[in-house]
Amino acid sequence: MKSNEQNKIYYEANGIVYHADTCLPLTDAFDRKKLDFQALARHSYPGKRLDENTKGLNSIGYWDANTPQDWGLDWHRNEGIEFHFLESGYMPYAQGNSETMLVPGDLTITRPWEIHKVGSPIIGMGKFYWVIIDLGIRRPHQEWEWPDWITLTPKDLDRLTTALRKNDKQVWKTNPNFKDCFSKIYKAIKQDNNGSSASSIRLLVNYLLLLILELTDKEDIPLNETLTDSSRSVRLFLDELENNLQNNWTVEEMANSAGVGLTRFTYHCKQITNLTPMKYLNIRRLEIAKKLLIEEPYSNITNIAYSCGFTSSQYFSTIFKKYEKCTPNEYKSKNLSTV
Repeated sequence: MKSNEQNKIYYEANGIVYHADTCLPLTDAFDRKKLDFQALARHSYPGKRLDENTKGLNSIGYWDANTPQDWGLDWHRNEGIEFHFLESGYMPYAQGNSETMLVPGDLTITRPWEIHKVGSPIIGMGKFYWVIIDLGIRRPHQEWEWPDWITLTPKDLDRLTTALRKNDKQVWKTNPNFKDCFSKIYKAIKQDNNGSSASSIRLLVNYLLLLILELTDKEDIPLNETLTDSSRSVRLFLDELENNLQNNWTVEEMANSAGVGLTRFTYHCKQITNLTPMKYLNIRRLEIAKKLLIEEPYSNITNIAYSCGFTSSQYFSTIFKKYEKCTPNEYKSKNLSTV
């Protein structure tokens, strides 16, 4: 974990830089006395500090909202696998393209690459827990590395890892043992004083993982091998690229962000898009530029070029003419005349 020049917290994995979630709406709601909130955490997560005895556990906590709320946690990812549990009340929850209303006893599982939000946009009233464990991975095809204090047998841990990697079920119905486990987590968090609950936290997280293993065994869920293929990691990166077209990407940087080697990244990109990475990048940038040329006709061509990730207006014009057979100004004039 490091701090950059803007004083924002970030961390690196496999040469990729990630910005950690700060849960600012939650801490703001707590400061305004909208709810009870406590957590043990590290990095930029809010709460009392975890010590080295629970290294790999990034955040464990709860909130208890028993009055109407006016906030929510917008779309975000975590740098670890996250388990949510709703003990009471109700909670609007969304993951990927799926939205649902959590009810008491629901457990959610989100992997590091899965975008999710709590609230739609406002959270409901309820008692809500979470546990975030860093597994040293950011993409679906990467091998998981559990903290060394996880005490499940190698065979059981392998079965759990396989079940969590090769299925994408989001919401699970639990049994009373889960409520018992999270109730004990609640007590351990409240009683902690400078790491005094570390042993209890370790035992309870192991108990939680054992319960999840038993749950996956009972559900007998089908395993999908394609969920751990490197092509999925590349596809996820290409989906994310839509929001990061302005970055000064090289093929090497794109491959690093996808978490795969250069040759493998180029192969998968061509299989998915029928284009080389740079051609795909330029075409996506051009699509945004064409939209801006029509929607913002008075914008400077250079500003549009830079906002879409092109390094100069000359290069933008060259690429634009290559694919559209006209200059940006000609394209704008032609399309505005038809509006």
